[in-house]
Amino acid sequence: MASAIIALSASRPGADIRSLWGDSGNQSSSRFDIRGYRWVQAMIFAVEEINNNTELLPTITLGYTIADTCLTQLSTLGAAMALVTGERDTVSGLGCGRAPEVPVIIGDASSSGSMVVARTLGVYSIPMVSYLASCACLSDKTNFPAFFRTAPSDYFQARAMAKLLKLFGWTWVGVIAGDGDYGKLGIQIFQEEVKKFDVYSKENILHIIKTIKESSAKVMVTFAIESESYISSLLEEVVSQNITDKQWVATEAWIISSLVSTQRNLQALEGTIGFALRKAEIKGLRSFLCRIHPESDPTDPFITEFWEAVFGCSLDQSVSSSPTSLSSKPKCTGAENLESVESTYNDVSQLRTTYNVYKAVYTIAHAVHDMLSCSPGEGPFENGSCPDITHLQPWQLIHYLKRVNAITPAGEEVYFDENGDSVPSYDIINWQRKEDGSVKYVKVGQFDAAEGSENKFNIDEEKLVWGGGQSKVPRSVCSESCAPGTWKAVQKGRPVCCFDCLPCADGEISNITGAVQCEKCPSSHWPNAEKTKCVPKETEYLSFEETMGMFITVISVCGAVITVCIIGIFFYFRDTPIVKANNSELSFLLLFSLVLCFLCSLAFIGRPLPWSCKLRHTAFGISFVLCISCVLSKTVVVLMAFQATLPGSNIMRYFGPPQQRAGIFCCTLGQVLICVLWLTLSPPYPSQDLGQSAKIILQCSLGSVLGFACVLGYIGCLACVCFILAFLARKLPDNFNEAKFITFSMLIFCVVWVTFIPAYVSSPGKYTVAVEIFAILSSSYSLLVCIFVPKCYIILLKPEQNTKKQLMGKVAKY
Repeated sequence: MASAIIALSASRPGADIRSLWGDSGNQSSSRFDIRGYRWVQAMIFAVEEINNNTELLPTITLGYTIADTCLTQLSTLGAAMALVTGERDTVSGLGCGRAPEVPVIIGDASSSGSMVVARTLGVYSIPMVSYLASCACLSDKTNFPAFFRTAPSDYFQARAMAKLLKLFGWTWVGVIAGDGDYGKLGIQIFQEEVKKFDVYSKENILHIIKTIKESSAKVMVTFAIESESYISSLLEEVVSQNITDKQWVATEAWIISSLVSTQRNLQALEGTIGFALRKAEIKGLRSFLCRIHPESDPTDPFITEFWEAVFGCSLDQSVSSSPTSLSSKPKCTGAENLESVESTYNDVSQLRTTYNVYKAVYTIAHAVHDMLSCSPGEGPFENGSCPDITHLQPWQLIHYLKRVNAITPAGEEVYFDENGDSVPSYDIINWQRKEDGSVKYVKVGQFDAAEGSENKFNIDEEKLVWGGGQSKVPRSVCSESCAPGTWKAVQKGRPVCCFDCLPCADGEISNITGAVQCEKCPSSHWPNAEKTKCVPKETEYLSFEETMGMFITVISVCGAVITVCIIGIFFYFRDTPIVKANNSELSFLLLFSLVLCFLCSLAFIGRPLPWSCKLRHTAFGISFVLCISCVLSKTVVVLMAFQATLPGSNIMRYFGPPQQRAGIFCCTLGQVLICVLWLTLSPPYPSQDLGQSAKIILQCSLGSVLGFACVLGYIGCLACVCFILAFLARKLPDNFNEAKFITFSMLIFCVVWVTFIPAYVSSPGKYTVAVEIFAILSSSYSLLVCIFVPKCYIILLKPEQNTKKQLMGKVAKY
C-alpha cells in the first residue's frame, strides 16, 4: 500500500460510522507503505477521539471512507471521484443536485496528486484538506479555491532554506531537484531558473554523482520527496562511493524518511541538516496503533499486507511448511504482537506528518462545530440562514474552514490564512549517528515564519554535527569574500557568487567585507595604504626642512656668497687694468643684480603665503631684467668701443656712463610696470591643489597667466637682443674683448629658459617650484661663471697678465 486518500462524512447518531473501502486491483505497490498505514490509523484515532468527545460534536458522529491512491495521479483522481460520488456517474455540487456522498477529502500526500484532485473538485466547491502536499503552487486560490492544508507551503521552506544558507555563509551550493512538481516548483522559489533532471536511470544517477564529486560546492541542497525512487538511489550511491566531503541540506520531504535514514553506513550522510514538520505528541496513539490484529479487524483490506510486512510472515493458509515450498516466509502463528516489535508503524517519537493528519481531522471537526453553533437568522449565508447539517453542502463547509481558529488536544493553535495554508513552522533536524550506526534525529533549532514572528532562526550550533566530520561550519563559496579595500567584480558568464576581488581605484575605499563597489573619499581626504578608510590628506610644498629645500638653499646661498666675494675682489683690485677695462660700474651693478637673483630663489621655498606669492615672481622678474640690462649695456659698450676706433668717429659720447645708467633704468622700469599691473589686476595667490593624489599641494597660483607670460617674455626679449649683439661682437680683435664670454653665457641662459617652459608645465606639485628655482640658479650661475670667473682667474692667479700692455696686446708673443 502507498499513501492513502482519506475522506470524512457526517451522519446521524446510530448510523454505521465505519466502512473501509479498497480496491485490491489498485494496490499496485510492491512495497507496503507502513508509514502511510500509520497515517490512516491516526485519522481513525482522531475520528474516534472526536466522536467520544461530548463537547466538540455532541450531536454529530463523524464517519470516514478510505481509498488507496497507489501513488499515481490517475488512480488518485479516480479514488477521489468515487469517494465524493458514491461510485455514481454524476458529481453533485452546488446547484448540481443532491449533496455528494463525502463533503470533504483529507489528502493527498503528494503535491502532484493534490493538484489534480483539487483542480477538479474545486469546480464543484468540494473542500480538500491535505496533510503533506506542500507545493507553493497550491496556494493559488484562482486554480485551487477549495484547497486547504495543515502542512506549511514550500514557499516558507524555500525562504527558510535561503536564510539558512545565508546564516552559514554558503553562497556556492549544488542543487538537486526531483522530477515532480514538488522538486521543480520548490527550486523555482529557491532559485530563478528550474534545473530539470531526468534522474531515473542508473546512468543519470552516476552522472549526478560524478557532478557532485567534481563540484567545488561543499553544500548540496535537495528538493525531492522520499517516494521518488531516485533520491533514495542517489543517496545510496553517495554512501557506496563514500563521498564524505559534502554537507547535505534536506527538505522536510526526506529529512526523516525511513527509506533514506535506514542506511547503516552514515559516514557520508552524517551531519545532514534540514527542515522537518513540527513535531507533536499525541497521547494514547501508540496503544491505539498496537491494538489491531488480523483476527479482530477482518474487514480491513490492508491488514494482511501490513501484518506480513511488519512480522515477515505469511497469513495465507495455503502456505505449506514443506521445505519445497516456493514461499520464503514462515507462516504467521497468530501470537504476534505489535507491542513487542519496534517499527516505523508504532514509533511515535517523530510524529510530524501523522500529527498533520490529526490536525486535519480536528480542523474539520471544529468547522462542523462552528456550523452547529450557528443561530438561525444570524448565519453567514443568504438571509442569515445557517447550514443544514443533515444536507451539508460542501461550499458551506469551505466558508467555515476559512474561519477555523482552534486549539488541538496537543496544545497547538490551528487556522488557515487567506491562501488556505497553515501556520508555517519547522523544526531543524540534524542527522547524528547512534552507536549501532543508525540515524538519530536531533532537533537543533526551529524556524517560525508565522505572521508577527521574528521570522528568524533559533539554532543551537553546539548541538550540530557537520558533514564529513568537520568541527566547524563548512565553507562553501565559489569565491572567498573580498576583504576590505577591494570590491567584487562578477565573472562574466558565471553565477553572481563567482567574482574576482579587485583593489579599489585611487581615491576610493571599501570598509566592509564583500563590498560590491568602492566609495570615493572626500576631496580633502585620501585612502590609507589598505584602502579601508579615508584619512586627511598631507599638505605638500617645498619646505626648508626637506632635503630638496636644503639643497636649493645651500646652492642659492653659495651663489650669493660667491658673488659677494667677487664683488670684494673687484673692489679690492678696482684700480687694476682688467677691472677698469671691463667697465667697473656696470660690473658692480651686474654683480649686485646677480646677488638678488640668487637670493630671490629663496622666496620660492616655504609655505605659500599671500605676500610670498607676490614677492617671488616680481622679485625674480625685476632682478633678472636688471641683470640682463647690465649685460646688454656691457655688450653695447663693447661694440661701440670698437666702432669708436675708426677715424673721425665720435660715437662713444652717446654711450657714456650716464647713457648706460639711463638704459639700464629704462629697461628695468619696463619690468617694474609689468609687475605693478600684474599685482594690481590679478596677483598671484596661495591655493590648494586637491587633485587625485594622496597629498594637498600648497602652491602659488599665478593669478593672471598673461601677467606671468609678459614677465618671462620681457626677460626673453632682452636676452635674445643681448645674445645677438654679443654674437656679432665675438670676433672683434684685441684681448680687451669680453663679448665671446657674454655670448656663451647668454646661450646657456636662453637654453635654460626655453627648456624651462615644458618642464614647468609638466612637473607635478612641489616639483613645479623646483624647476623654476633650477632655471633661476642655472642662468644666474652661467652669467657669474662665464663673465666673472675668467677675470678673477687672471686677477688672482695670473697677475702678470693684469697689465695695460697685456690687455692692449702689445706684449711680444713668442
